[in-house]
Amino acid sequence: MKFILFILSISLLPGWLVIPKAGSEKAETNKVVPGSFVTQGHTAANDTLFTFENYPVGKTPAGWSEALTGRGKPCHWEIVNDHGNHVLAQVSSETPDYRFNLITNNLLRYKNVEISVRFKGVKGRGDQGGGPVWRYRDANNYYVVRANPLENNFRLYKVVNGNRYMLKSASFRIDSGKWYTLKVTMQGNRIRCYFDGKLKLETTDNTFPQAGKVGLWTKSDAVTWFDELRITRLDSK
Repeated sequence: MKFILFILSISLLPGWLVIPKAGSEKAETNKVVPGSFVTQGHTAANDTLFTFENYPVGKTPAGWSEALTGRGKPCHWEIVNDHGNHVLAQVSSETPDYRFNLITNNLLRYKNVEISVRFKGVKGRGDQGGGPVWRYRDANNYYVVRANPLENNFRLYKVVNGNRYMLKSASFRIDSGKWYTLKVTMQGNRIRCYFDGKLKLETTDNTFPQAGKVGLWTKSDAVTWFDELRITRLDSK
């Protein structure tokens, strides 16, 4: 009942107001996070924003689960301090090439969704890629779009029964150690992927038609940081 009352109350808030992030120890209302946004045409009641500020440094955030596609030891995600700002980072450095490190939220499930996240490739000899996952069924079945500073490309994949298939790719300069914003929208079977606000990839795919979990992804030994993860439920089409 308390959860229902909370949802009803936030639906009355102004559209610019940031929603308290799930799992936080204190609400972050009445504060606009630098670099964040509310999608035009959707009220704040449709948004869930994770700034990671209230999660303790050095620990995996409560309410999230780690998973691994492929080979190697378990991956590890934790909150790290980036010059006073808390961010979520994949910190293990296992080197198998076919190794995808995942973390997903335990509660949120979406079919038609927009996901935006700030991303920074920090280090990794084999890979520095990372990005959001959605319509996640399990560690072997999901969509992912990722940017990779070592390869200077932005790619959309689906992972089916543990096998990765590329759907679209674009090449352009991406620097290590620099923050970028990745965004993906999926309505029905149409997928659009944006890099720093510019549409780079677009296609359709029917592999995963049902709602699934959302989360984040890196490959191999990529130590990658993420911040300001915003998830918006979209209307059905």
